[in-house]
Amino acid sequence: MKNQNKIIRTAIMAMLTTLSIVLVYTVHLPLIPAAPFLEYDPADIPVLIGAMMLGPVSGIVILLAVCIIQALTVSASSGIIGFFMHFIASSVLVLVASLIYYRKKTPVSLLIGLIAGSIAMTAVMIPLNLVFTGIFLGAGTQTVIGMLIPAIIPFNLFKAGINSAVTFAVFTPISHVLKKYIKSDKK
Repeated sequence: MKNQNKIIRTAIMAMLTTLSIVLVYTVHLPLIPAAPFLEYDPADIPVLIGAMMLGPVSGIVILLAVCIIQALTVSASSGIIGFFMHFIASSVLVLVASLIYYRKKTPVSLLIGLIAGSIAMTAVMIPLNLVFTGIFLGAGTQTVIGMLIPAIIPFNLFKAGINSAVTFAVFTPISHVLKKYIKSDKK
């Protein structure tokens, strides 16, 4: 029975990874006209669902697979910087949200986790953008500082907020369907 549960968990992780890749291929659009290189994609929604259902470690494994595939395909032009920025931003969102939710699995803790994760992601991305966006754009730190308030901070808040809101809306129905196949554990 334990082996069967591992197979089912792995299959769900693969399914969520695939869904995330399909979403990033089909939906990626700029949210802030002043910074068209900052594109929204809903790829974090399946990752968040996986982290909430299967635990933070599973969420990070799903995210790593998604980031590698995305970096080699859709976002290949952003190179290692794009991979690193995406992985760190989404890791913070996924870890904070799922760790809060996993302690007490209630709709309130889900909401608190998603809000805290969105704020944490936005906060972490400020210093990372100061370092890496200048390199990516071939611009100085002053240029990036000038983009923080009108573009970078709102983009991160919008991206995390949209993905969190959709996750909150769909998580309960999806979890009811999938949880009958998985035995819960605290890993």
